[in-house]
Amino acid sequence: MADDYDDERHDERQPILRARGVTRTYHDGSQDICVLDSVDLDISAGEKLAITGESGSGKSTFLHLAAGMDLPDAGTIELLGEHVNRLDEPERTRFRARHIGLVFQDYNLIESLSAGENIELVGWLTGKPARIDDIRRLAGELGIAELLDRRPDQLSGGQQQRVAIARALIHEPSLVLADEPTGSLDQASAEQVMQVLSESVDARGCALVLVTHSETAAARCDRRVRLRAGKLEAA
Repeated sequence: MADDYDDERHDERQPILRARGVTRTYHDGSQDICVLDSVDLDISAGEKLAITGESGSGKSTFLHLAAGMDLPDAGTIELLGEHVNRLDEPERTRFRARHIGLVFQDYNLIESLSAGENIELVGWLTGKPARIDDIRRLAGELGIAELLDRRPDQLSGGQQQRVAIARALIHEPSLVLADEPTGSLDQASAEQVMQVLSESVDARGCALVLVTHSETAAARCDRRVRLRAGKLEAA
């Protein structure tokens, strides 16, 4: 069961994430559209991987499957040795909250909560709230220590994305999944956010999977792959 998993049991020689034969097809009226076609991919602990490709190539779909937010039609996804797609929905939700950090293009912050409360949100959901000292220390690393009492509408786009990164990292995940995290930012803010994200995952030794159209963002990763017409190929 996912709730019984202990990070210390993971063999660091094995991939953090292992996808085998992952296929996802969507039905559009009478037409079947294969978005992912037998994708195989391994991601190691501490590795930063960029997934590139044109819009509609299946990048975000793969990220959603890796996070257990959707299920493949065929194939398996293992995270930390756990077959994520074999868990039921409540188990996947708990497993995701414990082991995965999520960063989205549109930040996904709750407008009625302060920046600090948004960072704390995962702890509330898992019943394991972060210590305020840990939140302040992480906020300091990300350059938002003075902004914790502000609501999202009082922050710039780059500041909001840093809050979202803090929320993704505060529970020390094994894997961070970032879906176009700089897509809504100007070039200067995008470069700053990618530097912060890259340095933060390096400091914590977690793996990063980055979906992006940005060559600058992809260049900060250790390895690149490309999705084209549902197939995975070397970038």
